[in-house]
Amino acid sequence: MKSFRMLALAAALVLSYAVAAVAAPVACNKKIESFDFVVDYSGSMMMHNAQLKKTKVQIAKEALQRVNAAIPEQSFMGGLHTITPNGVIVPQGPWSRSAMSQAIETLKDDFQVFGRMTSMGDGLHTYEPFISSMQRDAAIILVTDGDNNRGVDFVETARQIYATQRNLVIHIIDLSDTENGKKNIAAVAAMNQSAQVVRAEELVTSDAAVERFVTAVFCGEAEVLVLRGVNFAFDSYALDAKAMGILNEAAEIIKGSPNKRVVLSGWTDSKGSDAYNRTLSQRRATSVKNYLAKQGVPASRMSAMGRGKSFKYDNSTEDGRYMNRRTEITFD
Repeated sequence: MKSFRMLALAAALVLSYAVAAVAAPVACNKKIESFDFVVDYSGSMMMHNAQLKKTKVQIAKEALQRVNAAIPEQSFMGGLHTITPNGVIVPQGPWSRSAMSQAIETLKDDFQVFGRMTSMGDGLHTYEPFISSMQRDAAIILVTDGDNNRGVDFVETARQIYATQRNLVIHIIDLSDTENGKKNIAAVAAMNQSAQVVRAEELVTSDAAVERFVTAVFCGEAEVLVLRGVNFAFDSYALDAKAMGILNEAAEIIKGSPNKRVVLSGWTDSKGSDAYNRTLSQRRATSVKNYLAKQGVPASRMSAMGRGKSFKYDNSTEDGRYMNRRTEITFD
């Protein structure tokens, strides 16, 4: 159970988490040092997905591209491997968003389906020595349909990895379409309470799903002041009297922690283009920074960052869009 320390600010400030929108990756409280995308290359992954009418590997590539685009702007070690058969697409090294994107596109999606048995257990067993070299804390992001019809048991191999590898979590992008595959994925996921499992179709079709997954895998808990009441009218970055009153109190809280730097994150709702909303969100963050500076918070302690579109609240409702048009304060 996560704990929250509530700040009394006329019920206007609450603790939350910084999240990363797909179109605007952000810095967050870093949770891991390294990650590796591991793609199941077995014959069954070349079969078509009933929902999206594409091969599972094609969907895997789309899902990984969207995850890669949303990874926070931090210094991670990253890699891209395949299993069944095992192969190295990107060896572990300093992660580059553009280089990883290019590498994901090279994943093959035209292998023959038949005559290529699935040996997930053997593949993971062969892959395990590489895991030992990953910087900790580490995350394996396994893209698979969970099937295993040859060799050692997939679930038991995962259990052995957890027994021998510390500070490692296996997350799964799920493409299962058989009872055996679903059972295997559920069993592996249950081995670690921090493990995230998300359907690949959700990652391909939902920005909110990408945001939730990336935040859970890459971002640890961070103390954030969400300025409830410091929300903006549509297409505006002007502060009203209510917002100014809340910011007056926020300024006193910030001045009470003189050794901490402050990051002001501006957000928008989902209407409009990504480029326009990045600019608008920057203006909102800057507006809050300028006001706080007038209240005595040194400008040198504050950074204003436009995060673009937010999907934290439901953009299909007027209230949700209003809540997304906000500014958050994070302490470094």
